[in-house]
Amino acid sequence: MGMSKQGKFMIYCAEQYKLAKHLTGKQLAELFSRYRVWEYVYSCYEALHTTGTNYIIEDIDLYIEARKPAMA
Repeated sequence: MGMSKQGKFMIYCAEQYKLAKHLTGKQLAELFSRYRVWEYVYSCYEALHTTGTNYIIEDIDLYIEARKPAMA
């Protein structure tokens, strides 16, 4: 069975983010799991897949920042 377009897009986003942030695959997986980035990218597929790579990376950054516990 072939991968869905959403699945391919999620991998694309992950690869681009990993390259931009100089992360290892393990670091990326931990980050995306901790902050539920996979679910976010999947749920926002319709909006995100029409944007550019830089926008996607910034959008993921903003999403992660918003989910981080506030530093007291």
